[in-house]
Amino acid sequence: MDGKIAPQASGPLAGMKVVELAHIMAGPVCGLMLADMGADVIKVEKPDGDDSRRFVPPAIEGESAAYMMMNRNKRGLALNLKQPDAVAALHRLLEEADVVIENYRMGTMERLGLGYDELRAINPRLIYCEISGFGRTGPYAERGGFDLIAQGMSGLMSITGEGQGRPPVKPGAPISDITAGIIAAMGVSAAYARMLQTGEGQKVDTSLFEAAITQTYWQSAIAFATGTAPGPLGSAHPLNAPYQSFRTSDGWINVGAANQRNWERFLDVIDAPELGHDPRFASNQDRMQNLHALEGILNEKLGHETTQVWLDRMEAAGLPAGPVLDILEMHRDPQTLARDMIVEVAHPKAGNIQTLGHPIKFSETPASIRSAAPVLGQHSREVLGEAGYDAAVIDAMIASGAVIAA
Repeated sequence: MDGKIAPQASGPLAGMKVVELAHIMAGPVCGLMLADMGADVIKVEKPDGDDSRRFVPPAIEGESAAYMMMNRNKRGLALNLKQPDAVAALHRLLEEADVVIENYRMGTMERLGLGYDELRAINPRLIYCEISGFGRTGPYAERGGFDLIAQGMSGLMSITGEGQGRPPVKPGAPISDITAGIIAAMGVSAAYARMLQTGEGQKVDTSLFEAAITQTYWQSAIAFATGTAPGPLGSAHPLNAPYQSFRTSDGWINVGAANQRNWERFLDVIDAPELGHDPRFASNQDRMQNLHALEGILNEKLGHETTQVWLDRMEAAGLPAGPVLDILEMHRDPQTLARDMIVEVAHPKAGNIQTLGHPIKFSETPASIRSAAPVLGQHSREVLGEAGYDAAVIDAMIASGAVIAA
């Protein structure tokens, strides 16, 4: 990738056809990942559009920045599924699709005649991806799902924050939404590989709840082993020390000096040989048991120099360290730019806008950012024409309100 828009899909999933019946975040993340890797993703929206179109401000020329971030590389079709003609059109698309992504409430697809059993009967190759709050089985299957609720119920919020006795804190990013979308894309890719071998599709079912649970691997390991639920440690690691943020004279620095060799290097860098002889910090186990005391000492020592001075010294010593950047600083970071994680793309209303690049680099079939998110109904005529509808029928469907076209 060179940061430019690729003229056509050439990624590892080129040839996959996806119908995305999903809104806001988890489902669209799944579609985004597949689209970046070359899939033809047709995003089907309701007449007033995906709810994230109303996540404003901020907007660029009236277009929601949030919507545009989540829906690049997709084609947009808007249908009023309260009308039979619209349902029939969607049914026709799904007869030919490889994948459908849906995050409706349980039972909605079945009421539309678009449930897994119905579609499998006419398209046995179809991979039916369901993303929900809690999964399609179990006592919570019919509950709606939101990132905040999943983060709380997964235990994530109990291990996030500055320390015991403080109010619960969620990670700043919607981790369960984003992780669920990535996991779903992984599941779809695996099911697609099997489908190419056998000709048989299958159901792929994941949830925000399970996605958030996967973020607790270390803390769950501790709880399994000790029978005690670990609590929040701020930026510290639950198993290794020092491995956290420390205050400098002008900001913060993250230091990864957890293993014994790096601990010794760290003491050389900060000129604190006495800590190497302190029995409280002799081993990783000792440092974890005396973490609070260690934090105080290291914050005091690191507070005498700037972040950049410490970064230079630690890099020279081969010690893992990094600054704590804000989002705009991250956007300008040379490594971010070198890895094509900031890409410019042309939008029909908003003009040239920036979006995030794809995080996987393929040597032979590179992912690419080819197009901006569609305006509402931008590709309705095109997609329906490809599905076999002639222009007069499409015009009639638009006139009746079954189809919305830009």
